Amino acid sequence: MMDPGLGLTSWQRLRTRWHLFATGLRKRLTVGVRAVLLDGKKVLLVRHTYLPGWQFPGGGVEPAETAETAAARETMEEAGYAVDGRPLLHGFFLNRIAGGARDHVAVYVWREFRSEHEFVPNLEIAECGWFDVEALPHDVEAGTARRLAEIFGRTTPAAEW
Repeated sequence: MMDPGLGLTSWQRLRTRWHLFATGLRKRLTVGVRAVLLDGKKVLLVRHTYLPGWQFPGGGVEPAETAETAAARETMEEAGYAVDGRPLLHGFFLNRIAGGARDHVAVYVWREFRSEHEFVPNLEIAECGWFDVEALPHDVEAGTARRLAEIFGRTTPAAEW
């Protein structure tokens, strides 16, 4: 069952359940990625058009694609940033956010990156912005806030998103 505290609309719940059902027919496990771009104590976050709250850029890993490559691709697609060098793998988390038990998320941290093109709102991403980790938006997604607390040493890493 989906967490009712997420604030998802009926359409968002239906779309997410349908996506997980369709994916489950094809795969037993889904792997997603999140990219954490840090500039000192500032973090890049995006706000999707179909989910509430601010989150790290990210998405699904495509067939024959590494998780690291997927995180870099999603960062470019969603926010217009190219990453440089190898990232730090922060962790691999079970994500029960939509009521499933087969979604896992790899979280990569980059401190070297560059803007390749200016962000333009689109059908997937409504907003993109840099935020001080000590002054995150009030509607930052809970897993995103937990990962930042872990990365900055305020808590120990959890096993679940």
